[in-house]
Amino acid sequence: MISIRRATADQATVEALADVLLDCVEGGASIGFMHPLSRSRAVEFWEGVLAGAERGERIVLVAEDTESQVIVGTVQLVLNTPDNQPHRADVAKMQVHRCARRRGVGAALLQAIEAESRSLGRTLLVLDTVTGSDAERLYASLGWQRCGVIPDYALLPRGGLCSTTVFYRQL
Repeated sequence: MISIRRATADQATVEALADVLLDCVEGGASIGFMHPLSRSRAVEFWEGVLAGAERGERIVLVAEDTESQVIVGTVQLVLNTPDNQPHRADVAKMQVHRCARRRGVGAALLQAIEAESRSLGRTLLVLDTVTGSDAERLYASLGWQRCGVIPDYALLPRGGLCSTTVFYRQL
């Protein structure tokens, strides 16, 4: 069973999120980092993200396995938008540890971040993901609308260009 909650900025949460990030990069997820990713860089990243959450710039949700009490996934809602876009937000850095994939964690995280968005009056969400990935199929299956594909958008963690698919969702 999985529970979803807002992340806290304590060291245990930072370390658990670093574990998820390291696993995702090791597994080839294109989430902004190259392989090999050092633990210190992963911890530094999460400390910065959670500091931004404390400033109200974003919301960070975590998925926790209720039996083991281990964080197995995360997603962010970036709220820091231009003045003329107070109605929208960006969904970013959705990550699910390989041990927890295909158990509904990604769908639960996405539905929870949509609920957070609604509660804040955000009516439009956007995100991008690697074209052809499991994540792309997940977003489409949950009703996200595909805008298009940008070729050669980013590097995969071990090198090689990948395209990205841009999605939006009206709430």
